[in-house]
Amino acid sequence: MSENAIPLSEWANDDKPREKLSLKGPQALSDAELIAVLLGTGTPQDSAVMVGRKILSRAENSLSILGTLNLQQLLMFKGVGQTKAVRVLAALELGRRRALAEIPKRISLSTSSVGYQLMQPLIADLPHEEFWVLHLNNSNQILHKQQVSKGGLTGTFVDLRIIFKTTLEYSAVALVLCHNHPSGKLKPSEADLQITRKIVSAAQALDIRVLDHLIISSYGYLSFADEGFM
Repeated sequence: MSENAIPLSEWANDDKPREKLSLKGPQALSDAELIAVLLGTGTPQDSAVMVGRKILSRAENSLSILGTLNLQQLLMFKGVGQTKAVRVLAALELGRRRALAEIPKRISLSTSSVGYQLMQPLIADLPHEEFWVLHLNNSNQILHKQQVSKGGLTGTFVDLRIIFKTTLEYSAVALVLCHNHPSGKLKPSEADLQITRKIVSAAQALDIRVLDHLIISSYGYLSFADEGFM
């Protein structure tokens, strides 16, 4: 008999996600089992774990991609109603906020990977593009994170006056540019290259360094500095 044909009440305690969590802790559960705990119940055909596996499959078994699913997409799964979908979204948002809370306020951007770790929880999973600027001091510590613009699926307008007004207000001496690609593609567009050159040129006139431009997605990141685009 297949797993999804056995009522949850008849499973051994080790196979019941809630009981398994109580006995062994949350670390012992698979991603699908953790989703099953949030769902609580499945359907007459599928256990909560099976529904969790289907949701993960839709997200290519990636928690990062899972974080991009919205309420309507979750409601498409049989056995997932409004209450269950909201529970999953709330759990994902708590995870995102925890990642942000763990970032030191005066983190030093020593490598591009540090910039990615800082910005990934903020913009990697968004369905639209956002352009951010990190304003740094002489030690490459972040003085201020600034959302410069918020756009559509394929682009966003960047006003240089907004960037440098904030740079001067915080007496920053260096910048790191960041934006996300909702498509997941980690390749700079011609528009990305043009706006980078434009900002670098304006920064030089003010004796401000632009250290990097990061493109961030659910699949990872690209550093203009690392890849030789700057």
